[in-house]
Amino acid sequence: MNLTNSARGYGWITIVMHWLVAVAVLGLFALGIWMVDLSYYSDWYHDAPFIHKSVGVLLVGLMLFRWVWTLVNPKPAPASVSSRAVAFLISAMHAVLYLLVFLLGVSGYLISTAEGHGISVFDWFTVPALIEPFEDQADLAGEIHELLAFVLIGLVVLHALAALKHHFINRDNTLKRMLKPSGK
Repeated sequence: MNLTNSARGYGWITIVMHWLVAVAVLGLFALGIWMVDLSYYSDWYHDAPFIHKSVGVLLVGLMLFRWVWTLVNPKPAPASVSSRAVAFLISAMHAVLYLLVFLLGVSGYLISTAEGHGISVFDWFTVPALIEPFEDQADLAGEIHELLAFVLIGLVVLHALAALKHHFINRDNTLKRMLKPSGK
């Protein structure tokens, strides 16, 4: 069982993290869009934000682990790169995706701690409110959070379309490498 990456491909840990992050990002986006229109009398008025915050905190933790994992594991060479400029764009896109997830985590934290309370994560632990709240913190952070979420989803769609282009047009193994590990 190939747990770690090799020069030829990704290991199971990287693959599982990739798909967990993808599901979490898409799920959080859908939940976020849905929950902002809930009325006070909805059964989900308190539960949806609680789930959104809890999964968001866990996602940031997973992304921190994933970032460290990328630093200590070999990075497989791209399946097909036509130029150095394309290789740079691929790296830049991945860096921006990571950055956006972290910025969404920070803006979500600022929304959630605007009244000086920590964030309970599924009642397992609480992320404390570490900064003194500032005026209009929740509103300002909320606008930034929403904007970043739409930018992230737009880039996720581009990322998915690029993977599909590689699979169906280029007919290389870019997408297959994120589905099953290659031999060492």
